[in-house]
Amino acid sequence: MGHRFELPQEATVGVTPEEVWEAIATGPGVDSWFMGRTEVTEKAVRTDFGGLLPESAVTVSDPPHRFAHAGAAGEDGRFVAYEFLIEGRDRGSTVVRMVTSGFLPGDDWENEYEAMRSGLAMFFATLVEYLGHFRGRPATPVTAFGPPVRHWPDAWRAVYAELGLPASGDSGDVVGRRVAFRPDGLPPVEGVVYFANAQTLGVRASGALYRFIQGLPGVMVLSHVLFTGGDTAAQEAGWQAWLGRVLAD
Repeated sequence: MGHRFELPQEATVGVTPEEVWEAIATGPGVDSWFMGRTEVTEKAVRTDFGGLLPESAVTVSDPPHRFAHAGAAGEDGRFVAYEFLIEGRDRGSTVVRMVTSGFLPGDDWENEYEAMRSGLAMFFATLVEYLGHFRGRPATPVTAFGPPVRHWPDAWRAVYAELGLPASGDSGDVVGRRVAFRPDGLPPVEGVVYFANAQTLGVRASGALYRFIQGLPGVMVLSHVLFTGGDTAAQEAGWQAWLGRVLAD
């Protein structure tokens, strides 16, 4: 059967509409809060995320008010589209609204939908965090994939314990908590949890936004954003080793 969906998200941020536009309609801006590397042209939005290469056609570009792009529908009807609405307010603030819509085919669409819903909530929260703390700073995306996960509650408990969070793996009461940990072969990290739900966790440090995501099909994905530069290959190797150690059976 499949499922047609629409997921709206909205926030007020203390920046101008032009600054929001730079974050959602340029490649360097999108790199600072979404996933992987993104290129934005007049006609298309192209993303490289761990070898996956989704591409969307730009359908509306009206700076700094509205930006929209959509992927082509597959033979089974699958597609995803994004629309951003930007409205300036008094005292230099702006309301930004992101609406993600599309169609998921098949009778088992629920798991994919839940993963998408949880992930989009994380990415939108990261957009708000970026605009509030790092706007205008160049970003280096870092992506790593963990080993197969057999039991997600155990995997999340291991990650929470490694970060110094309550080892229950409960996401309900960790936002605002301080964390401190050391990735393998990399400098130690100290920060604060800015977002958490059942399938994602976000940590803001002084020069980075770290995201831990329950990915499909059954692997944990790290989709970090660094604002301090550095060797991307070394960062990804260190985080890959960290995942392998923390999630080892």
